[in-house]
Amino acid sequence: MFKQLREDIHVVFERDPAARSVFEVLTTYPGIHAILWHRLTHRLWQWKFRWLARFLAWWARFWTGIEIHPGATIGRRVFIDHGMGVVVGETAVVGDDCTLYHQVTLGGTSWSKGKRHPTLAAGVVVGAGAKILGPITVGEGAKIGSNAVVVKDVPAGATAVGIPARILSPDRAQPETTLKKLGFSAYAISSDMNDPMVKALHGLIDHAVTVDEQLVWMREALRQTGHIPSASCTDGFDPEYLNKIVD
Repeated sequence: MFKQLREDIHVVFERDPAARSVFEVLTTYPGIHAILWHRLTHRLWQWKFRWLARFLAWWARFWTGIEIHPGATIGRRVFIDHGMGVVVGETAVVGDDCTLYHQVTLGGTSWSKGKRHPTLAAGVVVGAGAKILGPITVGEGAKIGSNAVVVKDVPAGATAVGIPARILSPDRAQPETTLKKLGFSAYAISSDMNDPMVKALHGLIDHAVTVDEQLVWMREALRQTGHIPSASCTDGFDPEYLNKIVD
């Protein structure tokens, strides 16, 4: 028990630069208090003292603002930072070395009594306000962005953001594109350049530029043969402007 407590205190100093002393951590960090209460209530739950476990869990929520069901499984060195509003459901599993920020929900999407809450593998970081719902698995070392709503499995090491959450693809060198030839890069304008939705939209804009160039070439060829008048055609298509508003 004391070894686990030392680990709990140590991870606070690792992950929270505001921590200044062991006494401060033990007396003012609700995440530590919630974990300690849960170890007691979880043991009572396993011993079939269900009402007592629920009552003490409710009391812990009253003092810490963190609600962890006694049936949930919490690993070692789990850090709950700030903690207010955190909810962990009955069949949730939180692996070793995970970090949860305030207002995180590990919730269920079914009224069935089986596995209905998520499983977080080791080393997962869940940002403030994120909701992970249903019997899904978040792989080892994955990161869930703040306020994301995750309803599908997240691969190990991946980052998920948005509502519903999308998996960000890793950065990689991009080939020369028509938009780059126009004087700017389709994927180097915003910080969310690896968002798959943004990439898809940039790809469509790039394709539209290519098609537009081909149409201009065809129009010029037809004009030279005398099949169409020489009046210029301007449709106001500005790929640079579209590329920027996508970001």
